[in-house]
Amino acid sequence: MPEVELATLLRSADAASAQQRARLFAALYDELHGMAQRELRRDRAATLSPTTLLHEAYLNISGRDSAPFEDRAKFMAYASRAMRGLLIDYLRNRQAQKRGGEFAITSLSTEVPEPPADHEFSKLSDALDQLSGVDPRLAECVDLKFFCGFSFLDIAAMRSVTERTVRRDWEKARILLHGMLDGQTP
Repeated sequence: MPEVELATLLRSADAASAQQRARLFAALYDELHGMAQRELRRDRAATLSPTTLLHEAYLNISGRDSAPFEDRAKFMAYASRAMRGLLIDYLRNRQAQKRGGEFAITSLSTEVPEPPADHEFSKLSDALDQLSGVDPRLAECVDLKFFCGFSFLDIAAMRSVTERTVRRDWEKARILLHGMLDGQTP
């Protein structure tokens, strides 16, 4: 789809029209499906299919009154965050069911429990949310590069900046995220 037509579709989808949002998802379906596949490959514990994750993300995004769809980069980053949030909720719910769900445990163990398998993924998500509060542009860069799988050149084209600018943003975001994951605040 030509960028001009996509930009028009993004602007009309921002007007909270369910039909326009459906057209936007249809236009970007293959790209979003690939993003869902990459997202699920990162976590082997997730038993969702990429199609299920994508459709749940569609329902999540289309159910909102308004969403920030200024351009393709913002939409893809938004869709990535929606998928990541759904995946974290899914993994947490699955862990809760594995550990008894709503059943009350009557005995207390004296052993230190092992952290759940989704602990690292959840920690990364929290760090990304924290980075978004510090510098939203850097958080969007991580979403587009790491979660969406775009190249530096693709991101630069989406943002109308140089590839070197995107690489600097990526390095700065990585440094800040490593610090946040180690418990240091920016």
